[in-house]
Amino acid sequence: MTKWFLAMLLALSLIGGLTPLLRRLGLGRLPGDVSFVLKGRRYDFPFASSLILSALVSFLFFLLH
Repeated sequence: MTKWFLAMLLALSLIGGLTPLLRRLGLGRLPGDVSFVLKGRRYDFPFASSLILSALVSFLFFLLH
C-alpha cells in the first residue's frame, strides 16, 4: 500500500508540475482534473490525467515485457 501511495504522489507531483506546459499544448484539462485559486495562487490536482498516464505506462510495460 505504501508503494502505491508513493507512486500516486509522484505521478500527481509530476503531472501537476507539467500542467502549465500541457495547457500551452492544448492538453491537460480532463473532466476529472481539479484546479482552484487560493489567495492568488493556482493549485492543480490532475487526478484523471494521472490515471490515464498510469494506464498508458502500464500498457507500455506490458507490451515490452
